[in-house]
Amino acid sequence: MQERLKELQAEAIQKVDQSAGLKELNDIRVAYLGKKGPITEVLRGMGKLSAEERPVIGALANEVREAIAAKIEAKQSALEEAAVQEKLAAESIDVTLPGRPVKAGNHHPLTKIIEEIEDLFIGMGYEIAEGPEVEQDYYNFEALNLPKGHPARDMQDSFYITEEILLRTHTSPVQARTMEKHQGKGPIKIICPGKVYRRDNDDATHSHQFMQIEGLVVGENIRMSDLKGTLNVFAKKMFGEDREIRLRPSFFPFTEPSVEMDISCKMCGGHGCNVCKHTGWIEILGAGMVHPNVLEMAGYDSKKYTGFAFGMGPERIAMLKYGVDDIRHFYTNDVRFLNQFAIEE
Repeated sequence: MQERLKELQAEAIQKVDQSAGLKELNDIRVAYLGKKGPITEVLRGMGKLSAEERPVIGALANEVREAIAAKIEAKQSALEEAAVQEKLAAESIDVTLPGRPVKAGNHHPLTKIIEEIEDLFIGMGYEIAEGPEVEQDYYNFEALNLPKGHPARDMQDSFYITEEILLRTHTSPVQARTMEKHQGKGPIKIICPGKVYRRDNDDATHSHQFMQIEGLVVGENIRMSDLKGTLNVFAKKMFGEDREIRLRPSFFPFTEPSVEMDISCKMCGGHGCNVCKHTGWIEILGAGMVHPNVLEMAGYDSKKYTGFAFGMGPERIAMLKYGVDDIRHFYTNDVRFLNQFAIEE
């Protein structure tokens, strides 16, 4: 039995020396050191040995196992090192070759507009508020003075998921949620940028998904003059100090009174051209004083608190500011279009 163990050791070591790959080496490990290997078979026959021979054979079997395992481990290290060196040689880099320029990405024009608007309003003391894009019908409509069956709901064809869940059609639900969170106490001064969704046919001026930024101010003694002053500052900062604004009466269910704001046409200076349809003015956003019903539903005392709200589309502002004639350019990811808005260092 001792001779058999020594033969197995010599045989295994010879095969290890001759192995040329890790898979072959692993097969040798399993063949000689596995549960079904010849060494294990030798040990199973120890029951036939005398009491004096068993410890001698057992010790020898362990020595053989350790010798084979050590040889396999050494061979494995050598094969792995050889594989690394071979890979390094194949992947060698010629450091004398000229480098390849890495093109830096640019901010998307809509991102630039949104960040510019955010910076402007943050500078005026506003905070950024966010809310879910998958919204409850209550916050999207009912909390904004648009109860079920209200005719104004026909103005916004919506993507409904269930009867009470839909993709928000504006960012006004963020205003409703913010007012509700304040529980009728303290002033609010926020803007709410985000994506909105409406069932619309995509064309040069419409999209089923677009961005919107709405603002809300609630507090004591908030007046229409505060709204006009805020919008005047916004227009001059975004479009130039020579821009003029005008407010026209309009209707929105969640504001009363409601207005639409126009800015004087940049192309003709207010004299009339094709861009402004010869009116001298370009519509830019909607606004108004927060409807008392909206304040009351959010827990505010409408006799003590007043507020104003406004909403604008960054796409429209970007189109006017950069002279873009098709809203679809913002979403087709054409690099030739986007490269026009490269950041100037």
